[in-house]
Formats: sequence, structure tokens, C-alpha cells
Amino acid sequence: LRSSCRRGGGLVQPGGSLRLSCAASGFRFDDATFAWFRQAPGKEREGFIYIDGSDGTLWYPDSVEGRFTISSDKAKNTVYLQMKNLKFEDTAVYFCAAGPRQQYGLQATHALGVAGMDYWGRGTRVTVSS
Repeated sequence: LRSSCRRGGGLVQPGGSLRLSCAASGFRFDDATFAWFRQAPGKEREGFIYIDGSDGTLWYPDSVEGRFTISSDKAKNTVYLQMKNLKFEDTAVYFCAAGPRQQYGLQATHALGVAGMDYWGRGTRVTVSS
């Protein structure tokens, strides 16, 4: 997976917005579940938002609070993460990831954690600071 940040540097003020993109290659987009993970300093990497590559179904835990949106463009084999109203605690390295579609859906994929993903982007550092 090739990930990139559309706005350079990944430095944003609290309340700001940022959009990350992730281009997939080497596997069928329709066969994959895509996710964004993040790893804050001193913490484990955790997945927080998911999209089905075939039908665009979304899933995210309640803790996401609606400030993050995942979307996909199958024509471009690309997945996006739109972040808004960013907070200090959103500071982390963000990774896009892809794994096989699970029989029991996206929440089941979330339960697998990093083990549910086979492909990883290189990570993009997002720093929320005033």
C-alpha cells in the first residue's frame, strides 16, 4: 500500500482538518477490507475505521465520534481518511492497511486488530499542535 498525505507535513492546529490517501496495488480491491490504524506515542497500533472494498460498507467504533470519515474510490484503487476537528490526542502515526474480507463483517475485522491486516502503508505522522 502506498499512503500519502495530501497536505504536506501532517502538522495541524487543534480544530483543523486533514485528509490522508492510500493507493492500493498488487491485489484485488474488491477482495479486501481497508482500514486506518493509528499509533500514538507509547501506545499500541489500533484500528479505528474500516471500509469494505467491494460494497463500501463502513464500520467504526463509537469512540470515533464522527470526526473521521473513510471513503474509497475503486476506479483509483484508493482509500481516504478525512479527519476534522482534530484534537491533541489525535497525534499519532496513521497507517492504512488492507486485509481479507471477513465472513462476519467489519466488526469482526476490527476484533482481529493488526492480525487481520496483510498489507500496510508506510505510515504518516500527524501532529496536532498549536
